[in-house]
Amino acid sequence: MNLETVLLLETVNFAAEKHKTQRRKDPEATPYINHPIGVARILSYEGGITDITVLQAALLHDTVEDTDTSLPELDAVFGATVARIVQEVTDDKALSKQERKQLQVEHAPHCSHQAKLVKLADKLYNLRDLNRCTPSGETARTGTPSGWTPQRVQEYFTWAVQVVKGLRGTNAALEEKLYQLFKERGIET
Repeated sequence: MNLETVLLLETVNFAAEKHKTQRRKDPEATPYINHPIGVARILSYEGGITDITVLQAALLHDTVEDTDTSLPELDAVFGATVARIVQEVTDDKALSKQERKQLQVEHAPHCSHQAKLVKLADKLYNLRDLNRCTPSGETARTGTPSGWTPQRVQEYFTWAVQVVKGLRGTNAALEEKLYQLFKERGIET
């Protein structure tokens, strides 16, 4: 087995352990780990990304934001580059949801190329998930109601356009798939 395969498997295992009790907001309450694995898959399979550090960061992108993982822990286990990419895509949960969303729009153009790739794949995964099924019920992370109205879904898509605009020129294949989703929703890009 080559070193990159070992690194990816170690990263998947780490992420799975960190997210083991979490569920997605979809009606099936799918295991949360499906999300970071899906983001990494989008990058590799659809985006043609083979950079191991980007794929590791994709697998770990929600660990600091949504689990007890710290950036120093990621740095110690996976190295400074992976930790930096994760830091770039991590929202500050001390801020309000509206502030976090605004900061994503503002910071997107200034992220490293590696972080932009993770953000593109994350947005693509989440938008596809919203198209597949609207979140409902309670979230495993907060225990609060998470039912989304069609208007809230549309607002999320509209906000995502603003983030993606700041990521232009990062990966044509992923951007095209995102713009197709926006077009299907009737959202100007």
